[in-house]
Amino acid sequence: MPGPETDPATPAAPEVPKWEDLRARLVSGAGLGAVGIAAIFMGGVWFQMLAVFATAIMVWECWVMIRGATPYSGMLLAAATASIQSGALVVGPDSYEFLPLFFIVPVVGLFIAPRERVNFFVFSLAIQFAGWGLIHFRMSYGTLWLVWLVVVVIVTDIAGYFAGKAIGGPKFWPAVSPKKTWAGTIAGWVAAAGVGGVFLTISNATGIALILLSIATSFAGQMGDIAESAFKRRQGVKDSSALIPGHGGLFDRFDAMLGASLFLLIVAEYFDVPGVRF
Repeated sequence: MPGPETDPATPAAPEVPKWEDLRARLVSGAGLGAVGIAAIFMGGVWFQMLAVFATAIMVWECWVMIRGATPYSGMLLAAATASIQSGALVVGPDSYEFLPLFFIVPVVGLFIAPRERVNFFVFSLAIQFAGWGLIHFRMSYGTLWLVWLVVVVIVTDIAGYFAGKAIGGPKFWPAVSPKKTWAGTIAGWVAAAGVGGVFLTISNATGIALILLSIATSFAGQMGDIAESAFKRRQGVKDSSALIPGHGGLFDRFDAMLGASLFLLIVAEYFDVPGVRF
């Protein structure tokens, strides 16, 4: 009797085109990028409210990814997140007095989450600090350096996507992120170094430190991506939501930005940031 591999009744698995998701990624990515860059240059309340809105949505997505969590309670947590973040803006993004209130939503999650309480606590807290960090970073260091951060994250993702698809090869961390390859990871670092080199020519930063910081920021963004991939894999979901065609949810799109933002928030506290005190 023929085995499954020779049985004509057994249909062959359809081959998935390598670049199947490229069009959707380009269109939605370009739209998100245009909105984000416009908000960065407009600054003020426009950028702050965009950051608050995105933070609240990502907390909601983090909640609904948990199996058994109800969307309604997630919406309440998202509303609370937006209120707390807005309150922090009233006090001032350069003030740290309001930051302990960022623990409210994660602590509530510890009591009402049906499962994965610790994961929700960690991710929802990190999302809030990262969102606040982006606002703080723009106010403290200006538009140019926030654009640098955004461009580093974007080119890391683009270079990693194309190199990973075209070259393939060994996986970077197959147990957590099966699609991420060493080729794509290293290509992201190289692209980020190129961004650092470009910004050396258009800013008052000097020396190799900016290039090294660009690479480190790229890696931090990749770790943010991997952390979210691990959370989704644990929950058995492909995307955080279906809000963005080709990308899933905001959490899927901004996971790298969150990792990079948290990294720079720490770096800026203890080291000189290029272009400011460099």
